[in-house]
Amino acid sequence: MAKIKQITAREILNSKGDPTIETSVYLSDGVVGTASCPIGTSVGSYEAAVLTDRDYSRFQGLGVLKAVENVHSQIAPRVIGMDAEKQQEIDKIMIDIDGTQNKSRLGANAILSVSMATAKAAANSSVLPLFLYLRQFIEKGSSTGTGLKIPTPLFNLINGGLHAKGILTFQEFLVIPASSKTYTESLKIGVMLYKSLQKLLDSMELSTLVGDEGGFSPKLKNNADVFPILTRAIENTSTRFDLDVFFGLDCAASNFFNDKRYSIKDVASSLSSIDLMSYYETLNKNQHLLYIEDPFAQDDWDSWSQFASKMAQTTIIAGDDLTTTNPYRLQMALNKKTITAIVIKPNQIGTVIETLAVVEIARQAGLKIIVSHRSGETNDDFIADFAVAVSADYVKFGAPVRGERVTKYNRLLQIESQIKAL
Repeated sequence: MAKIKQITAREILNSKGDPTIETSVYLSDGVVGTASCPIGTSVGSYEAAVLTDRDYSRFQGLGVLKAVENVHSQIAPRVIGMDAEKQQEIDKIMIDIDGTQNKSRLGANAILSVSMATAKAAANSSVLPLFLYLRQFIEKGSSTGTGLKIPTPLFNLINGGLHAKGILTFQEFLVIPASSKTYTESLKIGVMLYKSLQKLLDSMELSTLVGDEGGFSPKLKNNADVFPILTRAIENTSTRFDLDVFFGLDCAASNFFNDKRYSIKDVASSLSSIDLMSYYETLNKNQHLLYIEDPFAQDDWDSWSQFASKMAQTTIIAGDDLTTTNPYRLQMALNKKTITAIVIKPNQIGTVIETLAVVEIARQAGLKIIVSHRSGETNDDFIADFAVAVSADYVKFGAPVRGERVTKYNRLLQIESQIKAL
């Protein structure tokens, strides 16, 4: 295997116009791998730390020149000369150099950009598609294509929460194709429903401006008002609700939790955890939610456990801010029986190998796997390959529009063709 010859990093812009880091790893055989890191808006307290400059004369303090310098001065000297295929060793070296629990010294953005770029370079050098190369690092994984599948997309058609501030309380209103559909069919459904919804909102004289993840952000009085609109958009196509497509919700409840109370647009006064649970139960009864993510705040463990005991038989209950792709948080969630699924975001933990390890723990525990983007995305399609490599059940890439989202959907189309040829 070729050795790492050079590493370069630079500051680029993400989909929100904020700085992030892009790193290229050059190998001795002339191959290069380039990767860039996304940045979240709704960020869990237990995520690995993104290192920013805090120089308010540049990008309101969000510049990442310190992270870029850490790649050049701290990481590169230690890993240049190593075999690129030694992903575990390279990732461990970076973790050890950093020496903190949350990667705050070097920055998870610096570390992950090198980790992903190394994997891409090694895959290119081995002349394997990235999804097959990454699959080799999974216990009982196979590079032969056996068991490979394209995950079902969760389409975020309406944005709220921090992704469309001041509009709706809940962060993502999702439409989910049936898992029996092929990926090509699912993508076609997502696009068709997006266009149908756009036309419907226009006819209702509601805004078709979009949020951070490409979904529409109409001004509605209540969160519950979204679902009749989505239902009409579905009915205006040949798609059948509760057969071809289902509803899902990412509540991101930590963002509307304060002083042990929850505040949502649907109710004038703030709610206790029990009241919010009742609200969700009524919503589920009316809308048959297939999926609900972060229904309670990240440390409201008792509410999570109670909710799971009531809803887990009919609804996928996913942890994101609760678990933050962190093995310790995941183990706590498993011990307390709070979730049936986990959202996986590589930049929440900071290296490729650690992300793979969390997926393996979740898989062994019987959880469904959802590989997810962030609101501040780049045109990097790494997570599309990653999702296929780990046999994820679902992916979250946002609405089927905007270049930083579409590049990931298009990569899955390409992988689908590659799998058929195996």
